[in-house]
Amino acid sequence: MRTLTVDLGDRSYPIYIGNGIRQQKALFDDAIRGKQVMIVTNETIAPLYLDAMVTMLSADYKVDTCILPDGEVYKTLETYSMIMTSLLEAKHNRTTTVIALGGGVVGDMAGFAAATYQRGVPFIQVPTTLLSQVDSSVGGKTGVNHPLGKNMIGAFYQPQAVIIDTDTLSSLPQRELSAGMAEVIKYGLICDVPFFDWLEQEMPVLMALDNDKISDAIYRSCLAKATVVAQDEREGGIRAILNLGHTFGHAIETQMGYGNWLHGEAVAAGSVLAMDLSWRMGNVTDGDFSRSVALFQAANLPVLPPAEMTLDHFTQRMTLDKKVLDGSLRLVLLGALGEAIVTSDFPMEDFNACLLDALEASKQASLAVS
Repeated sequence: MRTLTVDLGDRSYPIYIGNGIRQQKALFDDAIRGKQVMIVTNETIAPLYLDAMVTMLSADYKVDTCILPDGEVYKTLETYSMIMTSLLEAKHNRTTTVIALGGGVVGDMAGFAAATYQRGVPFIQVPTTLLSQVDSSVGGKTGVNHPLGKNMIGAFYQPQAVIIDTDTLSSLPQRELSAGMAEVIKYGLICDVPFFDWLEQEMPVLMALDNDKISDAIYRSCLAKATVVAQDEREGGIRAILNLGHTFGHAIETQMGYGNWLHGEAVAAGSVLAMDLSWRMGNVTDGDFSRSVALFQAANLPVLPPAEMTLDHFTQRMTLDKKVLDGSLRLVLLGALGEAIVTSDFPMEDFNACLLDALEASKQASLAVS
């Protein structure tokens, strides 16, 4: 088992990474506060891992469960209310601990419930997808979607611990594994060129779920995120670099309907658009742009936006993004490979051109397939 710490003073917490560690009760004992536990999971994960966790914890804690419907389309205030109802009906008090057992949707909603139930109760992240293990479970972003924008309702609220069991990846569909790899690649693009180089060499082995290699990738991803979050917990500055591709990607997710494009798929296509704009601005070389596209493709990820979208779809959705500040759209771009920048200073003609060219390429690709 490997351990990292997210250094946030009195809100610091450990990240544990290992195979089979979801059954190490001592890790939970160190993080649980009080004697009540509410495990929040979903219909897909519950049959796989819930009973074993309930059995493990029931000897020392009053354990209740809340099983949610599965999918991004259910990341809503209505589903969040299901968690609240479960907590209230089971008479959980201010010393209860919420455990999020699942992917990013479960983690975000359970964390938001913990942040707001009786004005805040402790919670633990047990992420079961690659995307949640390397990104959403770390850093304290919690919340739900709104029909007009992704993650527009939520709170910054840090967990007591993040327990990453790489064994859960064995049950992950290939599409979900690829989606998680988009966030792994992101860290190489924004701040770690040696990691990017390593990913180029190891991607086939990673996609085959070699345990040692995937643990290394998760560790390096979490280390990168923990380092950034420790400097800027509430995204007032440098933390925004973690959103490479997300402004474009959130527009895709919202326009196409939550769940039709997985978050990681939208981030991959969005990251290529951000790289394209960076290249047009002269920040990224032809070779580095090509390498980046090839790495996403090696992970079986889309590198073009949906053919159904238009320039207007993107601009309308992106104006509702959280990174819009005082009416100006801020984008995460690259100053060079491994060097992310957050800026509103980009030529609008380049912005429009990169989208129009990508949309046209997507249409041509769709026609070729049909």
